[in-house]
Parts: sequence; structure tokens; C-alpha cells
Amino acid sequence: MHRLIVGITGASGVIYGLRLLKVLTQRNHYEIHLTISNSGVRALWEELQIRVDLDDFRLESLLGYASDQVIYHHQSDVAAAIASGSFRTEGMIIAPCSMGTIGSIAAGISRNLIHRAADVCIKERRKLVLVPRETPLSSIHLENMLKLSQLGVCILPAMPGFYHFPKTVDDQINFVITKLLDQFSIDAGLIQRWKEEPQT
Repeated sequence: MHRLIVGITGASGVIYGLRLLKVLTQRNHYEIHLTISNSGVRALWEELQIRVDLDDFRLESLLGYASDQVIYHHQSDVAAAIASGSFRTEGMIIAPCSMGTIGSIAAGISRNLIHRAADVCIKERRKLVLVPRETPLSSIHLENMLKLSQLGVCILPAMPGFYHFPKTVDDQINFVITKLLDQFSIDAGLIQRWKEEPQT
């Protein structure tokens, strides 16, 4: 079974993290280690009217159903398995990823489990994918993302394309989720992919 870490922080766009979890739990060969920041909890409520309690976490409150594939870790539990490099995973996705989280990771500062798990991925040379959702971007934001990119981190902004002819917001969300999963060679079949036109 493949292990993936999913972090949800307080940037706008928590729907991306939620949709990612739902897609992954539909595939039985993935063990998902989930951690959510305090600001992520607020964003879930503000944007989706989903209320979760980090101290008494119930996956049903987040997804609407239970799943044995998801293992929850409290954001303050720095002794969790995902805080150690000896716990092997395929990597980590932080969706959405706040600029505060990016700044902490870029500086090597672990204020919570999300920061620490990301730090572990960097030091162990594992795939780390960050999904920033911010605009406009300041020079500080750009410098932090450049620093992480130069360390091998994948910066994958929530920038949906239009070549798949989206009709709904869901189509745009699925575009970003597809790009995320492509980083781990997972084809969820969520969108129509680009096809080269035959030459005449």
C-alpha cells in the first residue's frame, strides 16, 4: 500500500484538499496520513460550512463518510509517525498551502506537524507538492517559492486551465486535482486530457 501525507492549511481553497481526500479514498491502495492546521479548520467552516474538531476528529465530519484508509494526526503532535524520516512515504501534498506555511517551510521552521512533515520530505528527498492560492504575490512570496523550488519542491499553484473546456466550478477543481495526482503518477480520470490534433 502506498502512503501519502495530506496537509490542509488556512489558505483560501480548502475545497482542493477536500476533493483530493475524496479522490484518494476511492482508491483502495492508498494509506493517507492527514493533518489540518488550526487555520485550516476555520477555512473549512468559512468556505464550505464544514465544522471539524481537531481534538475530537471524526472523518465523517469532513468527508461525509468514514474510511479506514485515512489516519489522522493532530497538528500539534510532533511525535506523530509522519514527523520522522524513518517513516517511509511517497511524499506529501499541502492543499491549499498558505503563504505562512510556505514561509515556515522555506525557513526550516516547524511550528506544527504540517511544517515538520514537509521538512522531513525535503531532507529525505521525497516528493513535496505545495498548492499556494494567493494573489497578487509579493516578492517575499516569490522568493520563498523559488527557494523551495530550487530544493526540489513542486510548486503547483491553484491555476486551472481552460483547454479541457470546463463547464462548472467542479471541472476547474478537478483540473487542479489532476495536476496534483500526476505528480504521483495517479490518473484519476477526472478531466479530458490534451490531445494533439492530427496534422493534415
